[in-house]
Amino acid sequence: MSLVQISGNASGTGTLTIAAPNTNSNFTLTLPENTGTLLSTKSAGTVLQVVNATYSTDTTNGTTTYADTGLTATITPTSATSKILVLVNQSGINIDTINSGTSVQLLRTSTSLVVFASFYGFQTAGVVMGASACYLDSPATTSATTYKTQFKRAGGSGTAYVQNNSSTSTITLMEIAA
Repeated sequence: MSLVQISGNASGTGTLTIAAPNTNSNFTLTLPENTGTLLSTKSAGTVLQVVNATYSTDTTNGTTTYADTGLTATITPTSATSKILVLVNQSGINIDTINSGTSVQLLRTSTSLVVFASFYGFQTAGVVMGASACYLDSPATTSATTYKTQFKRAGGSGTAYVQNNSSTSTITLMEIAA
C-alpha cells in the first residue's frame, strides 16, 4: 500500500486546506506517477477538449445554393466564455465544367462564419484542389454546438464536387479557456 504524505513549504506561512465538496457522490483523485504541478484552474488559453471528425464520401452539388458537404463535428463547451478553434481541411474540391467555379463555407449550426474557398474561372475541367481554414469562434453557449462545411457551384454551369475520388476532409474543434 502506498502512503500519502503532505509536505509544507519551509518559506510559506499560509495554511493548505483540502476541503470536500458538498456532494452525495463518491470521487477519486488519482495522482500521476511523476513529479509536477496540478492545474487548479482553467487558465486562459488552456485547451479543454478536442473533437475531430473526417468524411470521405464523394459529394456533388449542381446548383448555386449551398449544400452540406457531409463534414460535420459537434462540441459541447464547458463554459459560455470559451472560444472554439475550428481547423478545417476540405479536400477534393472540383468542378466538371470549364469557366465555372466552386465556393466552400464554414458554419456554426446555420450561421455562416466564413467563406474559405472560392474558385472561379477554371480553364480546365476536373482540376481537384483542397482548401483549409482556421477560425476562432465565440459561440457563447454551453449547449452542443455543431460546425460543418457547405459548398456550391460558384457560377457558370456544371456540377461541383467535394471529397472527389473519396479524398478525406477533416474538421477539428478545440475548446479554449477564455
